[in-house]
Amino acid sequence: MTGILKFLVDLLSVPAILVGVTALVGLLAQRKSFSDVLVGTFKAFLGFLILGAGAVTLIGSLDALGPMLEQGFGIRGVVPNNEAIVALAQQTLGRETALIMVLGFAVNILLARFTPLKYIWLTGHHSFYMAAMLSATLGTAGLSGVVLIVVGAILLGLMQVLMPAWVQPYMRKVTGTDDLALGHFGTLGYWVSGFIGGLVGDPADSTEKMQFPKSLGFLRDSIVATGVVMVIIMLIAAIASGATYVQDNLSGGQNFLVYAIIQGATFAGGVAVVIYGVRMIVAEIVPAFKGISDRIVPEAKPALDCPVTFPYAPNAVLIGFLSSFVAGIISMFMMRAVNLTVIVPGLVPHFFVGGTAGVVGNATGGRRGAVIGAFVNGIIISFLAAFLLPGMGQLGFANTTFGDSDFQWLGILITAVANLIK
Repeated sequence: MTGILKFLVDLLSVPAILVGVTALVGLLAQRKSFSDVLVGTFKAFLGFLILGAGAVTLIGSLDALGPMLEQGFGIRGVVPNNEAIVALAQQTLGRETALIMVLGFAVNILLARFTPLKYIWLTGHHSFYMAAMLSATLGTAGLSGVVLIVVGAILLGLMQVLMPAWVQPYMRKVTGTDDLALGHFGTLGYWVSGFIGGLVGDPADSTEKMQFPKSLGFLRDSIVATGVVMVIIMLIAAIASGATYVQDNLSGGQNFLVYAIIQGATFAGGVAVVIYGVRMIVAEIVPAFKGISDRIVPEAKPALDCPVTFPYAPNAVLIGFLSSFVAGIISMFMMRAVNLTVIVPGLVPHFFVGGTAGVVGNATGGRRGAVIGAFVNGIIISFLAAFLLPGMGQLGFANTTFGDSDFQWLGILITAVANLIK
């Protein structure tokens, strides 16, 4: 039984496999030919592997930037990182996390089948992270054993249909269709960005229509623009931290300026790979989902990871990342001023969540929506990360925490309810 459970957890926690299996089920439900089933399943599977490879490349580049910022500018504190906090949680809450994840996915399917919330959550790693957060906060709130697992699974299943439904009106504006949903636990920030965008700007004034002087014509290419900006940021960080530090601790002896340039360009390469992978996934998963919609869960929509939005407004991704990151830096100094636990801007959440917030803000408010919406998102994920720490129990002392807004607000809510009941 333990072996079967481990197999299911391993299966569901790998987005590529989960999406591939979903495509397989959808194509089989449509009674497609063997060739069509094989091609559609493998392309959906391969697309997520390509996306994952791009994400690893991005994260590796950002991981190089973090230490340089700390050394060069003295930025120290708690650094939000989902992978790190989940890894720590597994040391004491592995069984609870696994059961919550598997049962939560079952709850998701039941809710999609029998309620108007027709969303199937396909971002397996975020399901895993949310299960770990629920294990930690519900345990700190006093639950244990079967009660903790059942409550956690119900909450996870609900989140996996409620969050995509909440942001779907803005997702329709981003994609121009109702075929795709957003399955990423940064929904609060995305919704706020979309709402603010509608107040401050005009979607016709899109980031993708930005007019550059002829001398800056290269910025029309979003990948090149991303690379240039990131090379500049990397060079500033490398110069601030010093040649000796970079060459002794990060670059393996490579010249510190060359290392900075390579890391900035590598980041842009990662963005290009992510966008290619997303396009491949969308091309296969949407037709395959017609089978699930028609035969298993009528009108079902796939809820996919946040990079699914990137191809719709690549310029907004870069603008959103930078705006969210600047907000994170400002928030850090505000926390110091009011004696809150200092949250150091985590580059990974600010890129993925901030970039997506930029896309959503752009869809409702153009350039101003992208900048202001993503900026507010940066403030949200910074301050909520600090407020979440007390509810994490022993994990709250680990110098890391969850970086995305839905993990944060739900964890804070669970802690607040528990404190009221006690």
